[in-house]
Amino acid sequence: MKDGGLAIAMISDFFYPSVGGVENHIYMLSANLIRRGHKVIVITHSHPPDRVGVRWLLPSLKVYYIPFPTIASSATLPNYFTFLPYFRTIIVREHINLIHAHASLSSLGQEGILHSHFFGVRTVFTDHSLFGFEDAASILTNKLLAAALKNVDAVICVSHTGRENTVLRGQLFEPSEDDPSVSVVRPSVYAIPNALVAEQFTPSPQPRPSETINIVVISRLAYRKGIDLLVATAPRICAAFPNVKFIIGGDGPKLNDLLQVRERHLLQDRIELLGPIRHRDVRDVLIRGSIFLNTSLTESFGIAILEAARGRQGVELGR
Repeated sequence: MKDGGLAIAMISDFFYPSVGGVENHIYMLSANLIRRGHKVIVITHSHPPDRVGVRWLLPSLKVYYIPFPTIASSATLPNYFTFLPYFRTIIVREHINLIHAHASLSSLGQEGILHSHFFGVRTVFTDHSLFGFEDAASILTNKLLAAALKNVDAVICVSHTGRENTVLRGQLFEPSEDDPSVSVVRPSVYAIPNALVAEQFTPSPQPRPSETINIVVISRLAYRKGIDLLVATAPRICAAFPNVKFIIGGDGPKLNDLLQVRERHLLQDRIELLGPIRHRDVRDVLIRGSIFLNTSLTESFGIAILEAARGRQGVELGR
């Protein structure tokens, strides 16, 4: 670590070997901070059967896989005290002076924010998704988030819409200096939109075939990404438009649902499932399509949408 550099701990339930936008965001942010002379580690939960303990990723990124089981969608159960012994040991050993937690559904991230002030460590929280206010899961999540963000030093949102959503869910208000009876948004809440390297997603120089319409979907195959909508609509679209094909990339718990619907409707030649896709291969998949379909239920600022738009695909969004 160079003189004046920070020792930063990224904390989240969502990290490699799971694949997704939050996981890529944490890794790329950590790698670039390391290149700028800062020390960065990642704290996340274990992945059975053998991803537990300490692992190293390029470039010199140290990852602590805490032996906590997940309950659903790679998220751990909120416990607030079981994590403290591990957290204290790591913070003291690594001489951490900044905690950066990611994702509202990350129990480890919220617990890290709550405990960090006992050690004099500053905190930053980044929210990546949109959530509602009516269903039971959202109400519980919002209450936990509001409690965790009471003492956070800064909050980062990846879009202006996400900022509005996080401010309401986390109750990030304070009395106005001019009129104490009026509440204003805390000045420590920032919107820093996601970005991409445009040169990596140039359009294809070859004209697209006019006789076939390829609909491309690249996503983590999970409920929050709206894959249930895709399962329900893909057979209907294929039945209504004989010249339409689906190209679906990604992996997740909803993969079996897509396999079953493809078998049930005999659409093996119309729905192509590619499985996990490396980031460097995303452009090669995107340029095969005429339309990029995004069905996410909670997307705050989808990188995949930017990548598809940069490649001059038509983008269709679900609500």
